[in-house]
Amino acid sequence: MSQTIFERYGGFSTIRKVVSDFYDSVLDSSLAHHFEHVEMRALIDHQTAFISSITGGPGAHYTDEALRRVHASLEITEADFDQALAILERTLRDHDFEHEDVATVVGNFSNRRAVIVSSVTSA
Repeated sequence: MSQTIFERYGGFSTIRKVVSDFYDSVLDSSLAHHFEHVEMRALIDHQTAFISSITGGPGAHYTDEALRRVHASLEITEADFDQALAILERTLRDHDFEHEDVATVVGNFSNRRAVIVSSVTSA
């Protein structure tokens, strides 16, 4: 039986480091304004659980409706989403994730574009 992405890279410990580094980069980018009033520790916990689940480990499974509701007021544009995906891809590569595994994780996020993007402008 083959290992999941979650298992191959060390489980929660690695996923937590990836998520922390991802948000360090996000907060040092033009996306930072989306997180001005966010409790980052709680967000990192949620995102760690979410990424753990999409990599084959235990974690939180969020419905599309829950994701839409949480992101609706954030005015996330297509450009914002693309930038976040690029940061996620770079962060996974920085943590030595294999190309196929990066594509899987980024693809899982990309599949949620329609419920996260709430603004059609790219400003």
